[in-house]
Amino acid sequence: MEMLSLIDVHKQFSTQKAVDGVSLSIERGQIFGLLGPNGAGKTTILRMITGIFHPDQGEVLLDGLPFVSSRDQMTIGYMPEERGLYKQMKIGEQILFLGQLKGLSKKQALFQAKQWFERLQMESWWNKKMEDLSKGMSQKLQFVATVLHEPKLIILDEPFSGLDPVNANLIKDEIFNLAKQGATIIFSTHRMEQVEEICDHIALIHQGKKILDGTVHQVKQDFKENIFRIGVTVIPEQLMTYLFEVKKYESDELLIRLSEGVTTNEVLAYFIQHQIPIRSFNEVLPSLNDIFIRLVHHQDATRSFQQINHL
Repeated sequence: MEMLSLIDVHKQFSTQKAVDGVSLSIERGQIFGLLGPNGAGKTTILRMITGIFHPDQGEVLLDGLPFVSSRDQMTIGYMPEERGLYKQMKIGEQILFLGQLKGLSKKQALFQAKQWFERLQMESWWNKKMEDLSKGMSQKLQFVATVLHEPKLIILDEPFSGLDPVNANLIKDEIFNLAKQGATIIFSTHRMEQVEEICDHIALIHQGKKILDGTVHQVKQDFKENIFRIGVTVIPEQLMTYLFEVKKYESDELLIRLSEGVTTNEVLAYFIQHQIPIRSFNEVLPSLNDIFIRLVHHQDATRSFQQINHL
C-alpha cells in the first residue's frame, strides 16, 4: 500500500543541517499534509522526493524501489511554490510543450489540456501570454501543467496561493478527484484550515526533524484538553462544582474543562439535577493551527534551554 517511503533521510548544506533523520510513509491514494514553519526543511524534503536533491544519508523509495530519476520522474507531478512558466509564450503552446516534456505525444497533450481547460474554466486563455495572467490565473495554469500527464505522485506546494475562494474550491475538488482515482498527493502549505479540510494524514517538520506524524483525526484526539461547549437556555449565576471548571461565559453558552477522571455523563447529570436546560453539548477539539503553534513553541523553548545548559 505504500506509495512513497523516506527512511532516515539527511541533507546538509554547508554548516546547515536542513533535514535531520526524517522518515515518512505515504500510502497510495492518500492526501498527505507536509507541514512546518519557514525554514523547517519541507522544500528540501520535496526536492529529495523528486530527485532534484539526493539525500546525504537514508533512502527514498517509490513503490518500494529506490528512486531513479530516469525511470520515476515521469510518474511525478511537482508544483513548486515558485512559478516556473515562460512569460512570453502563449498559454496553449506552453501547456503542450510541458506535456511533451513529461512524455505525452502532442496529440495526447492537446486532448488532456482541452479537458483540463474546460474543467477549470480556462477555455478562453489558449492564445493569451503568461504575462497577461493574474497570479491566481497563473496558479491554475501551473496546476494543470502539474497533473496533465496523469502522474501517480502529485506534489503541491502552496497550491491555493493567489486563488480567490471560487477557484480555490475548483482546485480543491480536483485534488479530491485525483485522490479518488488513485493518485497520491503530498500537500504542503501554511494554511492549517486547508489541511484540516483536505488531508487524511499529516507530518510536522521543524528544524529539520519530524515532530508529529499521524492522521488528522488522531492528532486532534491526542491533543484534546477535555473542553466542552454547552448551549444553555439560561446562564446560571453561579456554577460551583468539582466536576468542571468554567472557562468562559457567553450569552447562551458555557465553555468548560472537565476535571481529571470526570465523565460527560456526570456533567449532564449535574445539569439535569440543577434543572439547567441544555440545547447542545459538544467537545471542543484543538485546531491544527493551535497544535502547530504549541509544538513549534515547545520545540523552540526546549532547544533554547538545551543551548543555555551547554554554555
